[in-house]
Amino acid sequence: MDIDPIPALRLPDSEMEPDAAYRFIHDELMFDGSSRLNLATFVTTWMEPQAEQLMAETFDKNMIDKDEYPATSAIESRCVSMVADLFHAPDLSPTDPASATGVSTIGSSEAVMLAGLALKWRWRERKGLAVGEGKPNLVLGSNVQVVWEKFCRYFEVEPRYLNVEPGRYVITPQQVIDAADENTIGAVAILGTTFTGELEPVREIAEALDTLAAGGGPDVPLHVDAASGGFVVPFTKPDLLWDFRLPRVHSINVSGHKYGLTYPGIGFVVWRTKEYLPEDLVFRVNYLGGDMPTFTLNFSRPGNQVVGQYYNFLRLGRAGYTKVMSTLTDTARWLSSEIAKFPEFEVISDGSAIPVIAFQLSGNPEYSVFDISRGLRFHGWQVPGYTMPADATDVAVLRIVVREGFSSAMARTLIDDLHTVLSVIDEPGGIERRRANPPKPFAH
Repeated sequence: MDIDPIPALRLPDSEMEPDAAYRFIHDELMFDGSSRLNLATFVTTWMEPQAEQLMAETFDKNMIDKDEYPATSAIESRCVSMVADLFHAPDLSPTDPASATGVSTIGSSEAVMLAGLALKWRWRERKGLAVGEGKPNLVLGSNVQVVWEKFCRYFEVEPRYLNVEPGRYVITPQQVIDAADENTIGAVAILGTTFTGELEPVREIAEALDTLAAGGGPDVPLHVDAASGGFVVPFTKPDLLWDFRLPRVHSINVSGHKYGLTYPGIGFVVWRTKEYLPEDLVFRVNYLGGDMPTFTLNFSRPGNQVVGQYYNFLRLGRAGYTKVMSTLTDTARWLSSEIAKFPEFEVISDGSAIPVIAFQLSGNPEYSVFDISRGLRFHGWQVPGYTMPADATDVAVLRIVVREGFSSAMARTLIDDLHTVLSVIDEPGGIERRRANPPKPFAH
């Protein structure tokens, strides 16, 4: 019997039954690794079934169409208000969501772009410059996520990277003030770095910038990239000063689809007050019905991620988030303590900042962290190996992100598998066998 193959790179000539199309795609996706065993990503891979149902019911709602979907629009405003309140934005009304200044985004990548644009616009207003005039720069660490590099390139801002060094993988206040000048639109501090999960010294950086301005130096705003730590630190370290309680902090971004516990596609950026978001950046349209102010890079997007985030906020509340984040931190701390028992490893960050563990090889073994990473793939685990940013590129590490859905039982299994990988690599010819047979994605 002749069977026409399904073309991969062009539209098929004929229709296909719905069940057949589903089965074809479903089976192909089996070759992806198990998302629950992907310890490389910060992105949420598990939600409660009630949240999944709500999100499935709202795929068709266009977030931008606020006149047609007023309930979804109201939910977005409430979420922004809740985030602003969590970060101690001043002058918030308990009943008026419009008192919070911010917006939901596709993720922290879009949020970063919006925050950076606001910094650039306000710098230009302070300098009295027209569009295209001046040479703006942004002070940030070499450890930032790549979206900050994209912002600087796309919007023509000079990045002034502050390098890290072996044993220190966060920036220092002195580095920040040494790099700042009259053309600095802002400085960026990270609450939970991508490389190690460490918290940069936000309060100390803010105080250094306060001192710089008080002494006649440039008055540099501070933005906090809280993509990874913004939904962790308020619950595990509520007394730590890093947010709008510091007057120097003008804006904050956070990922709802990381430790906000929502599936991919949701982030937030919030400003201290309305004065820190230039009015020129807000567009108003009425061709969808009603006057709709909008400040996003994307226009149409589904409202279901906002609905999923709102579910988490209502479902968990402060007590629930505190419980989840404390449990994840406990799991990370246990895991790091077990890793520290391996003579082959040295722990860099132990999960006490946010539930992220980074560790490197100790001594000078014949194998690398990349061999360890490949070995763990045989057991289904995705644990990335990578090098640190400038000036620490000689340091290579492994990183484990402990997320909701990663249980203590899974942590114990990971430790057992790590023992197995090391025992195989230590066998004669073990490294060569691993390198000659690279693992394929494996689903448990």
